[in-house]
Amino acid sequence: MRRVDMGFKKWIAVAMLTVLAPLSFAAETAADPYKKIEQVTVELLDIIATYRESYPETEVAYFGKLDQLLSAHVDFGFIARNVMGSYGRSASPEQRTQFAQTFRNGLVETYGRGLISYNDQKIVLLDAAPVAKGQRRVTVKQEIRSSDNVYPLEYSLARKKSGEWMVVNVVINGINLGKTFRNQFVQSAQRSAGDIDQVIGGWLSDSE
Repeated sequence: MRRVDMGFKKWIAVAMLTVLAPLSFAAETAADPYKKIEQVTVELLDIIATYRESYPETEVAYFGKLDQLLSAHVDFGFIARNVMGSYGRSASPEQRTQFAQTFRNGLVETYGRGLISYNDQKIVLLDAAPVAKGQRRVTVKQEIRSSDNVYPLEYSLARKKSGEWMVVNVVINGINLGKTFRNQFVQSAQRSAGDIDQVIGGWLSDSE
């Protein structure tokens, strides 16, 4: 499986930083995807600050904390099913479950390493608009601004039956992560002659 280069991984990690920290939102905030993404940075920054000096000695604890945080705001199951694409229909329920967990572990570890070197780039929310009653999907746009670059971001969020908004995809600097991971899965499956177990077995190590 072709790996995503480290520079790209770092910026993906920074992008994810803005949406993946859980806060005790009031119902009004939880129901507003723009407010959620705008406010969600604080607690994750605290986690990063807590582990930065002791990392990598505390890597296991750090990844565990990130896994807890990410699961509250990212619909890993939905994303994993999309990544598997047509191969998911032929996979067994056990294989689908295993890949969802492996995919989640890979993201937590890969982007946890990227997040630990976060350099306080400025993150700006763009064009917030009212969410219509009954609206199930929304795209939230931001920019990561550093001293010499601007990286546009788009977050796709879906509203669950509970009313909570969950991240289901990210586009950073024009690169659609859902499609990128899906293409990687397809390429790996083709090389392994459709052996899903082999794809799953190699996914975590190839994501590092």
